[in-house]
Amino acid sequence: MEKNPMMSRPVVKPELVDFMRKELKPFSGGLAEIEAYANERGIPIIPHETAVFLNMIVGMLKPQRVLEIGTAIGFSGSMMAQHLGEEGHLTTIDRFDIMIERAKNNFEKMGLSDKVTLLEGDAANILPTLDETFDLIFMDSAKAKYYEFLPHCMRVLEEGGMLIIDDVFQGGTILEDEKEIPRRVRKIHRRLNLLMDTVLNHPSLETSLVPLGDGLLMIKKIAPHDFSYILEEI
Repeated sequence: MEKNPMMSRPVVKPELVDFMRKELKPFSGGLAEIEAYANERGIPIIPHETAVFLNMIVGMLKPQRVLEIGTAIGFSGSMMAQHLGEEGHLTTIDRFDIMIERAKNNFEKMGLSDKVTLLEGDAANILPTLDETFDLIFMDSAKAKYYEFLPHCMRVLEEGGMLIIDDVFQGGTILEDEKEIPRRVRKIHRRLNLLMDTVLNHPSLETSLVPLGDGLLMIKKIAPHDFSYILEEI
């Protein structure tokens, strides 16, 4: 899998990023091993400052049914699954065979296999088939697909539940004119802006943006709303 170049373009001062990554408490045990393995090999996982923040949020929310879109090698999934109660469960989706194999191994090493269901395939095909609801959804997958996936996420998200979307700033280029964006990433730029335009002031949602990593978009569903019109637009 090609490394996302935006991972090396933090949206806050580099010295602040360095400070957070050095001073925030490190993970221990299996999580630390997975994080180190990924960082040493350039495997795309959420950066440490984002992981620490997400770990705190999940610990506070105490969700019982979690959906993750983009498993990678199971780092964020393992971190979230550790907060689940006895009846809690994580459903995670990925389409890359090499990532799926590593994630399964990591879930097993972490003793989390019984709490995790890994759905293998393209999220675009799997999301429409989901017939259960979730308290928390974490999306860290193809950035050009976020806007397309939004209606499916809102359909299966419980009222009062939260959708957290990673990497929404594209290294800060989200604010630039599309004409200034390289053609190969214009679709991502366009779709991310459509996503922002849709959710930031929507009456059925509470939203917040957090400048950690390449940006987190946090969305709380406060009332039902049908977003299926998006699927007709694209």
